[in-house]
Formats: sequence, structure tokens, C-alpha cells
Amino acid sequence: MSLLNHYPMLTIVIITIILALAFDFLNGMNDAANSIATVVSTRVLRPNFAVAWAAFFNFAAVFIFGLHVANTIGKGIVEPHIVNEYMILSALVGGIIWVYFCTIYGLPISVSHSLIGGLIGAGIAKGGVQVLILSGISKVILFIFLSPVFGVILGGIFMIVTQWIFRKWRPQAVDGLFKVGQLVSSAAYSLGHGSNDAQKTMGVIAILLYSTGYLGKDFYIPTWVIFSCYTVIGLGTLVGGKKVIKTLGVNLTHLKPVGGFCAEISSAFTLFGTALAGIPVSTTHSITGSIMGVGMVNRFSAVRWGVASNIMMAWVLTIPASGLMSWLVYTIISWWV
Repeated sequence: MSLLNHYPMLTIVIITIILALAFDFLNGMNDAANSIATVVSTRVLRPNFAVAWAAFFNFAAVFIFGLHVANTIGKGIVEPHIVNEYMILSALVGGIIWVYFCTIYGLPISVSHSLIGGLIGAGIAKGGVQVLILSGISKVILFIFLSPVFGVILGGIFMIVTQWIFRKWRPQAVDGLFKVGQLVSSAAYSLGHGSNDAQKTMGVIAILLYSTGYLGKDFYIPTWVIFSCYTVIGLGTLVGGKKVIKTLGVNLTHLKPVGGFCAEISSAFTLFGTALAGIPVSTTHSITGSIMGVGMVNRFSAVRWGVASNIMMAWVLTIPASGLMSWLVYTIISWWV
């Protein structure tokens, strides 16, 4: 292949990588709320300090967790051999449109699932339904329901146990202790967020490089891709999405420091387990379920179910909506190339 013929593909690959990193940035923006909503709502940290705290631990995850989720995204959603630069470009554009729309309107959707939906839609547009890897997709769909359920259960259990252990303490003393505890729990959650969500972008960039011949014969995640994705998601978190923070931290239920701690630490456990198992779950689903579980311990009506239903509707729509958008984008691109 001559340089003249090769250059256009290289240009598309570079543009697509930039878009992937932009998607990673939006991921951090939307999901910043997941990491810090409870810290802000309980007034442990002001928003600007809270996003800086979360951003640091998003990046720190690069030194702790493996690349199991990245490998699942890269090889477990669509058949790698049918992937090309235009398909990845379409998946990213479809996902970015949906994430941007939901962030503007304060909906804490799953950025992860918008990316997966984008891959599915672009894959169908290019090769039909037969190119989908159903075993990988079924795990993702299963955990759309399981991760918030785990969050509700673990959040409720942590809250009940914590209330029993500190039942004889004065409320002011409990609040003081768990204001410090929330710094620890939000750090743990941010580690889980970084480990899970940054790896999804890594997987997309790696499969792009592999499918276009820039990785050689073997699929792997280059070091520069790993550090780039963790850095960019941290920067996105630093910018933050204040409307989403308000939805999760204020509108969903009223939280005290002890409740914020229980919600974050229970969600962190879910994210650590799924990251090590290579299951690309939604950090949004996990923390939202945990907040609801904590709120329901005191009384069922403590959860604002109207807000919760809007969030759940956005969850259900994410994969088909982003899939439809990426399908349309790929169809339009295919007319021109």
C-alpha cells in the first residue's frame, strides 16, 4: 500500500482516536456525579474540591486494576474481523450524541452502555445481526438489571449494619465520623469508576488499531492508550456535570454522611468485583441503586420515585438509542466511502 493510499486511513484513525478520547472526557463529565454526588449533597466537600478528589482517584486506578474490561469491549461485543475505522467512528459519534443530550438534561445515564449500543448499531449496519457476539452482549444486558439490584441490596445492608453498630452514638458524633469516612468511600468508588469506564474507551481504541493493522497480529492494549484514557477521564471528572450531580445527590433522596458513605462503599464493592471479572457494568446503575437502597432503609417514601423512574427510563433507552444513532451515522458514511 502506497503512502498516498495509506494516508487517508491514517487520518480517519487519528480522528477516531480523538473522538474516542472526547467520549472518554464526556464519560468523566457525566459520571463525575456518580463519584461525588453524595459528598456534595452531605456538604463534606464543595463541588470544586470534590471533583478534584474524584479525578485524582479516577487516574490512580491505572496502577491498580488489570485490563479485563478493555479486553471484553475489544473482543466481546462484535466480531473483531469485521471492524474498520468507519464502524468505530460511527459507534463513537452515536454514543457521544446520546451522552451529550443526557448530560445537558441532567440524566445520569450509562455512558458505558451508550458506547456498547454504538458498537452494536454500527456492527449491524456493517455486517448484520450475525456479527454480534451474543454471549458478551447478554452479560452486559444482564448487568443492566443486576448492578442496580446489587446496589440496592448492598446499600441497604451496609446502612442497616452501620446503624446498628453506631446505635448508641450521638447523631452529631456519627455525622462527624462519617464525613471523614466519605472521603475514603468516595475515593474507593472513584477507583472503581476509573477502572471500569476508562477501560471501555481503551478497548475501542485498541480494536480500532488492531483492525487497521497498527497493532500487528496480536490484540493487546498499548501503554500509551492506557495512560491516555485514564488521564482524559480524570480531566472530564475534573470539569464535572453539575446538573447530574444535583439529580443524584439532591433530587433522588436526602442523604446524611453515614448514608453517603454506605452508598459509595457498597457501589465500590460492586465495581471492584465486576472490573476484575471483566464485566463492563454501568457505574451509574450501581451508585443509583446504592443511593436508593440507603434511602429505603429509613422509609420507602424517602426515595423520590418520580426522579428514579426518569433515570430508569434513560437506562432502558440508552443501548437502543445510541445503537440507532450509530446505525444512521454508519449508513450515511457508507454512502460516501
